[in-house]
Amino acid sequence: MLYVGIDLGTSAVKLLLMDGEGKIQKIVSREYPLYFPHPGWSEQKPEDWYEQVMDGMKELIAEADKSKVAGISFGGQMHGLVILDKEDQVIRPAILWNDGRTYEECDYLNNVIGKEKLSEYTANISFTGFTAPKILWVKNKEPENFKKIVKIMLPKDYIAYKLTGVNCTDVSDASGMLLMDVKNRRWSKEMCEICGISEEMLPKLYESYECVGTVKPEIARELGIPETVKVAAGAGDNAAAAVGTGTVGDGMCNISLGTSGTIFISSEKFGVDKNNALHAFAHADGHYHLMGCMLSAASCNKWWMDEIIGTSDYGAEQKKIGVLGENHVYFLPYLMGERSPHNNPNARGTFIGMTMDTTRADMTQAVLEGVAFALRDSFEVAKSLGIKIERTKICGGGAKSPLWKKMIANILNLKVDVIESEEGPALGGAMLAAVACGEYKNVEEAAAKIVRIVDTVEPEEELVKKYDERYQQFRQIYPACKPLFDIIK
Repeated sequence: MLYVGIDLGTSAVKLLLMDGEGKIQKIVSREYPLYFPHPGWSEQKPEDWYEQVMDGMKELIAEADKSKVAGISFGGQMHGLVILDKEDQVIRPAILWNDGRTYEECDYLNNVIGKEKLSEYTANISFTGFTAPKILWVKNKEPENFKKIVKIMLPKDYIAYKLTGVNCTDVSDASGMLLMDVKNRRWSKEMCEICGISEEMLPKLYESYECVGTVKPEIARELGIPETVKVAAGAGDNAAAAVGTGTVGDGMCNISLGTSGTIFISSEKFGVDKNNALHAFAHADGHYHLMGCMLSAASCNKWWMDEIIGTSDYGAEQKKIGVLGENHVYFLPYLMGERSPHNNPNARGTFIGMTMDTTRADMTQAVLEGVAFALRDSFEVAKSLGIKIERTKICGGGAKSPLWKKMIANILNLKVDVIESEEGPALGGAMLAAVACGEYKNVEEAAAKIVRIVDTVEPEEELVKKYDERYQQFRQIYPACKPLFDIIK
């Protein structure tokens, strides 16, 4: 049988067709616009997502035996707020995960309601990207739109709703809304009251691998697939990427170098760090995970290459980089503010340490190293909880760079396992669909049979030592700059 994984990203949707043995048959991508109506705002039109998903799906299965398509599932950009009215029409453009407008609402949640209460209700504190403060923002700044809300959903769940007519979400994606009692995998009544919404507005909660329904007859006709095609709930992009890299079960790690950057640690047990510096979320395998998320990762390199030095040949720029572990230039990668572990929407990208002999290659190297150092910030929090990690998988666009993988291996002192397919969330979505259809008995079995390691980047003792010295300097830069970030707006 055939399974479709839909990775609804920030810049594009990637659709992947996988057979029952885990072999990828075809991949299709479709881009859609991103809107920045005000500084720090980030929006998209859900209608654009759906249009490109349907268009991409037609190309994806054009040459396949459509009668063998058995299941569809998702990985999706997290935290985005999609609101529908009583006519099922989108009320306003979706407010995305990297949108920083909700600083007043976050301040209210963290300091008036209180971080301790939020952690008690949801296992997390408020970050500007989360969904609950976005709901409060609409309530406070767009009261007419707030009054129209009948359904609240996340980005990938809008696609599931259009395909099935079921208002559903999964526990991993819902964990990032600040509306879910993560430990008990249910909606938090207290958070609904705080946000002024009813639980009826929220989607029904499912495990990521559970079937939520089948495609609507008109969708089946338009795509030429059977009406029996099952749709599984899917997962937030990071949990889906973890499934796609085999980061399931206890004590596994995955680093994602996409538009955002994450360090993802799977666990069979629920746990929260005392400062809520890491997100404590439900995982797509039925258990839990800790996650540190930085808002700008591979996007820092894209910004530096495209906008600042004006080149599309990223590889050529990296070839100019010579010795590692001795760069005197540092870069704070906070181009969209920062989430883990600083939780500061006012943080900004910063270069420091340049001299008259600083080269273009030094600056490029600083950007790549800055992202790796910032990932280590979150990794250090995990280590403080007694979590011992010796190796990690890696995925995302940035993972295609051998140099960046080497930096990460040595800056975090981890063995970095490279997998055969770096398709992350799209592959994870297809695997969840396969589990929902009974192809595999659970997510762990699917990961064990499908995910293959093809290379490992080992840390080098001398380079680890050099980078540790650099990291100790790097970690002092943010505290020194923080007072400036609070006044530079």
